[in-house]
Amino acid sequence: MSERIYLDYNATTPVDPRVLEKMLPYFTEVFGNAASNDHDFGLEAKRAVDNARAEIAKTMNARPDEIIFTSGATESDNIALLGVAEKYAHKGNHIITCVTEHKGILDCCQRLEEMGKQVTYLPVDEFGRVNPDDVRQAITPHTILISLMAANNEIGTIAPLAEIGTIAAENKTLFHTDATQAFGHIPLDVQAMNIHIMSISAHKLYGPKGIGALYRRRSSPRVQLSPVIYGGGHERGLRSGTLNVPGIVGFGEAARLARREMTVESARFHSWTEQIHGRLQMALGNVQLNGHPTERLPHNLNVSIPGLKARALIPQLKNIAIATGSACTSAKVEPSHVIEALGFGSERAHNAIRISVGRFTTDDQIETATERIIEVVRELRAINIITAP
Repeated sequence: MSERIYLDYNATTPVDPRVLEKMLPYFTEVFGNAASNDHDFGLEAKRAVDNARAEIAKTMNARPDEIIFTSGATESDNIALLGVAEKYAHKGNHIITCVTEHKGILDCCQRLEEMGKQVTYLPVDEFGRVNPDDVRQAITPHTILISLMAANNEIGTIAPLAEIGTIAAENKTLFHTDATQAFGHIPLDVQAMNIHIMSISAHKLYGPKGIGALYRRRSSPRVQLSPVIYGGGHERGLRSGTLNVPGIVGFGEAARLARREMTVESARFHSWTEQIHGRLQMALGNVQLNGHPTERLPHNLNVSIPGLKARALIPQLKNIAIATGSACTSAKVEPSHVIEALGFGSERAHNAIRISVGRFTTDDQIETATERIIEVVRELRAINIITAP
């Protein structure tokens, strides 16, 4: 098979040609510094940034002045958690999160614990969902932040955001969500869901790498954050540094396109992931779905194949790109902390593969890749490549 097939859209997406076209003038023609308001070069750049800010805000039902540009979701997560912990230290020192969060959150929480903060790591059910009642019961008079991801990066499970947001509002506690995987793929409404802070990144929705944003609510309640980067006071004093105008323009266009095409794309992606799962189940038997059967990102499929060491499968697929877990931890040999948290044991985690489809996937690619995965699994089983830590 000579064609390369990319089925790892949860890790990153290619830049949409329409996004790239929108970005190109801002490298060489409209190249001004958006903070230089004394001349047209800077003003043109600022107008482009303002337009992108508005497109991103519209996609989540926020105000443009509530969008703070960052280098990506990891930086946004750091500003959210570290910024709240410092700014609200006079109110409390307790943060609630969950065991299946992205390392961008878990590593921040570890750092906060080293700084003397208290962190509660909630468990998840067999589908990877946090029970809202567990969130309610975990809140103490010292709780200042709940941070739970909108959709899991490995298994695609979507959190009950509105329920958790209501609980946070009732208890006058801030609610942050890492929506890196969800933004642009499923509808998000920060007002209806009572989300106060949200992290997002362009490269998960066909925008460029190296640009992200943090939504920070400015009223009811007004969220205050301490910066983690100093110098110049850009982005309302929260994130200093010269703005990445081409990246921001690309992010804005990617958000606009996602808002327009989300419904149609979601239906197509769901059809493909259901088709792949059904074919694998029929051909290989007892293929176990990891994640929620319905409340899951439409483009995500994570399954465990008994009798197969997933890391033996990936290299044999040659020109087909799928994953064994998070792109941020796939270099490590230990099993996925997400799938282990589902309660099925480490063997199921070692057997797990993640297939994620996207905008530039084709029907033929789905057919070819599925058949090749089945073929290679059968070959490996024939030579007794079994699951092992």
